[in-house]
Amino acid sequence: MSLFNLIDFLNPVSVAQISEDAEFREGQMGKSIVVYEEEFPELTEIDVVIVGCNETRGNGTPMKIDAGVDNIRKEFYSLYYWHKDIKIADIGNIKIGATLGDTYAAIKTVAEEIIRNGKKLVILGGCHDLTMAQYDAYRSQNIFIEATGVDAYIDLSIDNPIKSKNFLMEILTGEPNFIKHYNHIGFQSYYVHPHMLETMDKLRFDCYRLGKVKEDIEEMEPAMRSSNMLSFDLAALSSSTFWEGSSPNGFNGEEACTLMRFAGMSSQMTSVGIYGYNQKQDPINNLAKQVSQMIWYYIDGVHHERLEADLENKEMFNECHIVFGAIDSTFLQSRKTGRWWMKMPDEKLIPCSYNDFKTAGNNEIPERWLRFQERG
Repeated sequence: MSLFNLIDFLNPVSVAQISEDAEFREGQMGKSIVVYEEEFPELTEIDVVIVGCNETRGNGTPMKIDAGVDNIRKEFYSLYYWHKDIKIADIGNIKIGATLGDTYAAIKTVAEEIIRNGKKLVILGGCHDLTMAQYDAYRSQNIFIEATGVDAYIDLSIDNPIKSKNFLMEILTGEPNFIKHYNHIGFQSYYVHPHMLETMDKLRFDCYRLGKVKEDIEEMEPAMRSSNMLSFDLAALSSSTFWEGSSPNGFNGEEACTLMRFAGMSSQMTSVGIYGYNQKQDPINNLAKQVSQMIWYYIDGVHHERLEADLENKEMFNECHIVFGAIDSTFLQSRKTGRWWMKMPDEKLIPCSYNDFKTAGNNEIPERWLRFQERG
């Protein structure tokens, strides 16, 4: 299949309808990026591809409901385009299938082709269960990945028939399985059964509680840097800021944008899904504005990732040899971005944080080091 043949699975965008017939200004996204309106665009030189999907039946809705991702587009198109070195295309919306499975298949097909062609994909979706189709794009290519989810909940409820509440079980334990590792960021303890966390720990997956993440959000950057796929459920955001969300507690706008910037800064990250948007819960487009800015910061991260030096270019890194707990190791710090890596016993360099370096300097074994060793 060629990228052009994706047109069979997509509906074009009506920019005029989105802008309500008002012209976007020169320099705004709506005037600067490539959009599938009448003819499918040439994607050869494109770096980041955006696609929407208004499917919401995974929440148990008996019929197709318009999630309203064009609301997000309207806000995103009005933002200014700072990073001209990052070429962006919006290829429209996934056609909703006769069944939920048909929509999954369409998302998988589109995502698989975009990823195979070396592009970074941003999916704007309705329900969180669309993550399954995002993951299937890797599984169908036999690609082992590290995945990260951002959500107030851990969707492992096998006794709940609603797909958006149980899909994570299928992703993490289904066979054949291509998940090397999974990080879950921002869970809220009162929404998660203790046995769920025990299960996640037995699988050697890393779960980060909301409060811990907010205390030091920089600790999430290494997790994002080593990930290939991100699924961000808007339920992770605070409803006290964004109207009818799931919880009065959660990430604020700046924190959500920071996490998305970390995702963009990962050279490994090939797909990002932002799920859970529903225009009925967003009467003044405040959440749409937030998501549009999250996309903007993701692109900002992609721009800054290109500034990073290759790890083999020794002159661009500070090298520190440390012995901790009778372990002789090496830490590298980028002179360009300030990011850190630590060398494992098998000589592999893995992303880490400045706190890991400080912990090793105090003759203690960093938890990130231990967790990686446990996973083998």
